Amino acid sequence: MAEQKATPLLKDELDIVIPTIRNLDFLEMWRPFFEPYHLIIVQDGDPSKVIKVPEGFDYELYNRNDINRILGPKASCISFKDSACRCFGYMVSKKKYIYTIDDDCFVAKDPTGKDINALEQHIKNLLSPSTPHFFNTLYDPYREGADFVRGYPFSMPCQAPYVDAVLTIPKGTLFPMCGMNLGFNRDLIGPAMYFGLMGDGQPIGRYDDMWAGWCTKVICDHLNLGIKTGLPYIWHSKASNPFVNLKKEYKGIYWQEDIIPFFQAVKLPKECTTVQQCYLELAKEVKAKLSDTDPYFTKLADAMVTWIEAWDELNPTGPGASSAAPAAAAK
Repeated sequence: MAEQKATPLLKDELDIVIPTIRNLDFLEMWRPFFEPYHLIIVQDGDPSKVIKVPEGFDYELYNRNDINRILGPKASCISFKDSACRCFGYMVSKKKYIYTIDDDCFVAKDPTGKDINALEQHIKNLLSPSTPHFFNTLYDPYREGADFVRGYPFSMPCQAPYVDAVLTIPKGTLFPMCGMNLGFNRDLIGPAMYFGLMGDGQPIGRYDDMWAGWCTKVICDHLNLGIKTGLPYIWHSKASNPFVNLKKEYKGIYWQEDIIPFFQAVKLPKECTTVQQCYLELAKEVKAKLSDTDPYFTKLADAMVTWIEAWDELNPTGPGASSAAPAAAAK
């Protein structure tokens, strides 16, 4: 008798969100890990372009026309021509957990040559406790075999360092979040995962995940929620031009000298007990404290409010509420 395969972790409780402007051939490499899960594909750029998805995947695909139809005037809060459009997928998902990945990210290998199942590791991180109030020097204390012998050379046996570790970012500490390989509990923190106003028509791009990470960390600290970093690794084969990217990012490089001290100093009132309340309060602070840096932050603060209004319209009974999903191209 053939051995029955185990049901993948969180198969019916997790959506994979992918922003893209191209055919999703990269999914072939991820097929063994992603095929059991539902995909939400957010097509950026020209909505008339046909995006091809490999056979066998369960997915729904939204383009800019869909976003405009579903959100109406509130669609202005969703970035255009920037991977920040991915957060629309977070909004329309009805699952408890989200994993998001870029279309130029591929399966990495561990030092033994084994393929790394990044999704599975993210799920394990999400399902095990975090320790934000105390920094644990043995990395993730809930992960079996995560500690190293003192003096172990991390660079062996591979060329680049591979640190087999997961750790919790301490409370009160900011971090640079990467949106291309990210998992989160949508029920707990979903409304804070807004990737800002970036790309077309904006003075900045590619700081979307940084912005979301700073906002989310402040709110998580306030609500006593933990954030982990470390494993899993992916292989990023950058499809974009680094010189074009620098042009999009350079404002952020200057602005972060004001932004980071702002987030380090901001305090949310104890009356803010939900993610939405926290985020709206943060939007008020952004407008009050950062608008002098650049008028863009006034516009961004308004978009943060619009984002919450749109989120609550599509999720009327809470972040993880089960309701009819908006119509999109689906398979």
